[in-house]
Amino acid sequence: MSTRVIIFTLCVIGLISACKNKSETAARELHVAAAADLIPAFEEIGHEFEATHKIKVVFSFGSTGLLTRQIENGAPMDVFAAASVDFIDQLEQKGLIVPDTKAVYARGRIILWLPKDSKLKVEKINDLTDANVKRIAIANPDHAPYGMAAREAMQTAGIWDSLKSKLVYGDNIRQTMQFAETGNVDVAIIALSLSGQGDGRWFIIPQELHKPINQGLAVIKGTQNEQAARDFASFVAGSQGKSILAKYGFE
Repeated sequence: MSTRVIIFTLCVIGLISACKNKSETAARELHVAAAADLIPAFEEIGHEFEATHKIKVVFSFGSTGLLTRQIENGAPMDVFAAASVDFIDQLEQKGLIVPDTKAVYARGRIILWLPKDSKLKVEKINDLTDANVKRIAIANPDHAPYGMAAREAMQTAGIWDSLKSKLVYGDNIRQTMQFAETGNVDVAIIALSLSGQGDGRWFIIPQELHKPINQGLAVIKGTQNEQAARDFASFVAGSQGKSILAKYGFE
């Protein structure tokens, strides 16, 4: 056998081995894109799922709109848990999900959140018009469902136009909360699911002021881990997943 043939053979073996290792790594990991309001609940769900299914769950948390765009651009995700089922519908229309896996798994709520030591009396949405409230954080309503709900609640209450100049937009609902935690804003409108993540006090915003925040998920078409992805989706929507979600304020 010539040296050239030996080198070629070794290269082929190396390539096969690399592909095999990459495939095995993919099989051991489940990549889940999830809305930022799910951080505490899904970290617990991921831990419980790993314990029973022997596969590592890797989360990418962010704003639902931005995650949707990443998936549309080919981001290698196995499951997408959005803060609004509307974004799952968008992906379905583009043929990017496994249709029979689409489901509404929870309904979210929005709250007014203030640091515990705040001297402001903000207990209902109309209190945001108080002159002492200088800056209010909401998630960017252009791509974050909880920001859309916050905007709609203020519009329904008839105070949106008067508050526009006070608003500070977070890229996602977790960053929105951080603005209030660090004192960069006086009040934040965030997801109830994050209420226990910081040292603050909060007041729920009546659901009648905005459309229901129905959160949807689906398995992404083309996943290399479809069975594990289906198992995860079923776990979230099942009794154990629902129990964990309820603990964090999801309906």
